[in-house]
Amino acid sequence: MVKKRIRIDMEDSDGAHYDIKIEGNVTKEKILKIFEMMDLMNIETEQETTNMNSVGSKIWHIVDKFFPVGKFTSTNILEKYEDEFNEPVKLSVISTYLSRFSTKNRVDRVRTGREWTYQTIKISQKQQYPSRNSNFSNN
Repeated sequence: MVKKRIRIDMEDSDGAHYDIKIEGNVTKEKILKIFEMMDLMNIETEQETTNMNSVGSKIWHIVDKFFPVGKFTSTNILEKYEDEFNEPVKLSVISTYLSRFSTKNRVDRVRTGREWTYQTIKISQKQQYPSRNSNFSNN
């Protein structure tokens, strides 16, 4: 059986480091609870301010705002972009930027039929098979 494992490494503004690991039945709701906890602890998930003058920064804003967890397509981004900024953009432009984000390891890109599916790489999620020698401590 495949086991999901998520590890989140964070640092707050005071320099304290946090390491959170989740294994087993990992759900979107559990991940969102971790983000809520981070919010309560005043840990910023993105510490850079976004310059909204370029198309690329606007596309990244859409990805970050609407799809921080989960998969999306370039068509999903197109719809949200036009709703958010009330301006047209070509699907080919969005696809080009998402491809660049993939090259820069900001999103993971997987071919699904005739379309690419993307997912942000803020949280490294690995599916691993349980090893025979795995020892887990309850600390």
